[in-house]
Amino acid sequence: MDTALDTDKARMSLEDTNRAVVSPSAPPNMEFQALHQAHRDRWKNTDVSMCRHSLSFHLHHSLRMEFFASFLYLLEQIPLVKLFAVTCEKIKGEKYFYYKAQQFYEDVEPSEEGMMGDFVEISHIDLEGSRNFLSRFIGPGKADTKCALDCGCGIGRVSKGVLLPIFETMEMCDMIEAFLLHAHEEYLGDDADRIETYYCYNLQELTPPSRKYDVVWMQWCACHLTDRDLMQFLMRCKKSLRPNGVIIIKDNMARKGCKLDPIDSSIIRHLDIMKDIIFKAGLKVLAVEKQEGFPDAIVPVWMIAMQ
Repeated sequence: MDTALDTDKARMSLEDTNRAVVSPSAPPNMEFQALHQAHRDRWKNTDVSMCRHSLSFHLHHSLRMEFFASFLYLLEQIPLVKLFAVTCEKIKGEKYFYYKAQQFYEDVEPSEEGMMGDFVEISHIDLEGSRNFLSRFIGPGKADTKCALDCGCGIGRVSKGVLLPIFETMEMCDMIEAFLLHAHEEYLGDDADRIETYYCYNLQELTPPSRKYDVVWMQWCACHLTDRDLMQFLMRCKKSLRPNGVIIIKDNMARKGCKLDPIDSSIIRHLDIMKDIIFKAGLKVLAVEKQEGFPDAIVPVWMIAMQ
């Protein structure tokens, strides 16, 4: 009888919850908060009236913990972005995806040839396109030139050819220590003295300092992050910008959907998918431009500025 009575009370409480949830005057997300609070109150009251040594209590407790573990995750981990379905089909295991990329780059020679693969001859075209695109966001009323962060910098090809001629100081980040050592000891020459910090980090683990950079440059590294990790990294980068600062992604973009490169463990996304991730990170796209002058054999490369 007591169990039946408890069930009736629970049903009545849930009906009250449903009436609160569908209230047309409730602001956005309040319906979820009301449901969450009502569930918490209902289970708390039920605990008092149930025998804590009964099988029904232990079953009830187990179900409650499992339910709220998923329920709270959905409601309180906001913003929440799952991998796009087409991306999920490509990335079978997140840890293996990152492991393979690390293994690939550990065998890459720390040189311009290593950074550009079979396309070192187009490096000057790439750098010129980057300089022209960046110039649109630097100047009075725009981003300052105090400090920039080069993400996935390799040996510093972009730092040397695009960023150091403009910014007073810089910071560089790459997951391969040999690349950073070569940049500091040889490749950057005297300009290495203007590098404040070298971060030997994976981007999914890096939290840049707050309000530090006028420009965060990400070239050919967004493709090495899952959708969720890319979104979260962009959110952290947003906090690292100084007033009028911008984030710039320059990367390969798929002509359709997503495509996995199993050799270097990278995934290229269609431009619309990339824009969706940027939007979910709370950023606004300022400009989009395709890199011109590359051979047709290369997948399209696009530049995206955001803040």
